[in-house]
Order: sequence, then structure tokens, then C-alpha cells
Amino acid sequence: MSKIHLQIDGKDVEAERGKTVLEAAQSAGISIPTLCHHDKLEPFGGCRICIVEVEVGGRTKLVVSCVYNVEENLVVRTRTEKIDKIRKTLVELLLAHAPDSTQLQDLAAEYKADKNRFDKETSFCIHCGLCVRYCAEVKKKNAVGFVDRGIRKEIAFIPEIAAKECNNCKECFPLCPTSYLQAAFVLLEALSFPSTHSESRPEE
Repeated sequence: MSKIHLQIDGKDVEAERGKTVLEAAQSAGISIPTLCHHDKLEPFGGCRICIVEVEVGGRTKLVVSCVYNVEENLVVRTRTEKIDKIRKTLVELLLAHAPDSTQLQDLAAEYKADKNRFDKETSFCIHCGLCVRYCAEVKKKNAVGFVDRGIRKEIAFIPEIAAKECNNCKECFPLCPTSYLQAAFVLLEALSFPSTHSESRPEE
């Protein structure tokens, strides 16, 4: 496979054609923050935290690095004042939904985000889609999915499938950058799954 030559943060990098800027940066040991990316999953570009600045033919633009493919002689900047400002705002917005997320708190420290800038709308889910995509693309079970759309969009387990598949799997749990997924599953168990510990009492 042919190679592409580009520059990331002043470093000459070689990457395979078809690779994304994020993959090229990672292969070169250059860190770009992500929340919705996973090596086993198709690029999603949902969280936008991995935004970078690229220069093509003398023109500069902002792109989402996990879905933007490398180009010959591409110049990439992963940390600029504009990028940091955008990431800071994105983190602040996400913290309004998941203020206790360790990953978001780490990003807040990195980008000096104000944890109280936006009014709290605590849902504990930031719609990264990792659980949905992992269950569908890797496990092929589709036990969890997006419900509704827009501001009402939520992630929920499908009771009929989850009751059969999730107890012996739970591989998506560690992927969740917040506590939402585990809490949602515990609630589903309490409301929808028959108790695995209950035993029928003998007739008297």
C-alpha cells in the first residue's frame, strides 16, 4: 500500500493511504484527545474533541481528525489557540451532562475548562455512541441503541435482547466515559429482567 507523507506539529510523518489524521498522529506518538473513538470501530466523529487544524495548498481549515484521511504534504496542527478554545467549550458543554466523568474532568484540567459555565442538565450520557457501535459492529448483538433524536436522543438497552445477551458480555461497560451505561443497565435489570435469584415457593 502506498505511503503518504505529511507533517504533524512540525514532525515529518509517514502513513498508509486511507488512514485518518488521528491514526497517523497516534502512530507517530502524537496525542490527540478522543471520546468517541475506538480502534475496533468505524470512525464516528461525534464528540469533535479530536478537532485539528490542517493546511492544504496554503489554505487552512478545521477538521475532525478521526474521520479526515491523510493527504500528501498535509500540514496538521493539533494544538493552537483556536483548537484549544474549541475543545475547552466542548468539554464545558459535556460537563453539564456528565459532571462526574473522570475523563471529562481530566480534559477540563488540560484545557482549563470552567466546569460550571453551563447550567447542569445531568443525563450522565454524552452520546459518544461507543456502547451502541461496539454492540452492533463487534458483538453483532444490537442490544443497546439510540432512542429518539435531537435534544431528546437517549441511549437505551433493548430489553428482549439485553436480557439474553448482556449478563454474559458487558464488554461495552469499560468503554463508557461516564457512569451512564452501567446505571442504565442496573435500572433495566430492576425494572424489566426477571430475577435470577427468585425461586418458586412450594405450595403449602
